[in-house]
Amino acid sequence: MSSKHKTIAVAGKGGTGKTTTAALIVRQLLKRTLGPILAVDADANDNLGASLGVKDYKTISGVLSNFMASRQQMPVGMTKEAWMDYQLNTALEETQNFDLVVMGRKEGEGCYCYPNSMLRNFLENLRENYKFLVMDNEAGLEHLSRGTTDHVDMLLVVSDHAFKGLRTAATIGGLIKTLNLDVRNVRLVINRFIPDMEAELEPLVQASGMPLLGTIPQDMDVQKADARMGSMLDLPDDSAAVQAVDAIVQATLDMIDAQSKES
Repeated sequence: MSSKHKTIAVAGKGGTGKTTTAALIVRQLLKRTLGPILAVDADANDNLGASLGVKDYKTISGVLSNFMASRQQMPVGMTKEAWMDYQLNTALEETQNFDLVVMGRKEGEGCYCYPNSMLRNFLENLRENYKFLVMDNEAGLEHLSRGTTDHVDMLLVVSDHAFKGLRTAATIGGLIKTLNLDVRNVRLVINRFIPDMEAELEPLVQASGMPLLGTIPQDMDVQKADARMGSMLDLPDDSAAVQAVDAIVQATLDMIDAQSKES
């Protein structure tokens, strides 16, 4: 596999389990010792940190809001760029196994054009320090459309059996084309898969316009961890969801590796 950093992004309708899937992807990359890893929570409903066992963290939106409010009181002798860079670095949460950046939702009023430009540069510089970036996106792919990352090697669109979830998946596929995003591979993942529903699922998958990469079954271990706000990193290796995501991660790595050799 090429030494260049790789990005695996996860998107889908809220409630389909995309954040859990993103956390389990981080887990399986760590199991393969494929770090260093940067986890990016780009969903306004920031839950990835909790799913990875990180309880306290700053958000990029909060840092940007503070910057906008205090930019007239910068320390003497410090440029606006240096002050912004310092502020952004406080939002990088470092753990023993991976690092975390949480975007959060926009706070305050005013134009965020300049801070967002700085944010793009910040994330671009961060990427160089990691082998893998795993990004949990909201369904609208807002942060991708802002150019906060330069490319995605694999976008996994997570859905369940519900028509609404698969319709959202199809919408995401359309957004990628409309926004002309640099997304090199797009695959569908069905979460909370119910056995013996392959026949019913096939026409819905075809309607999504995306190849199906894998399915993740209902898993009581995941439900229990969610109920106690536990980390997905602590799930047992024999968990059905862990094993399913392990296969999805392996297929993803194989595709990225093959594409790297071609380019």
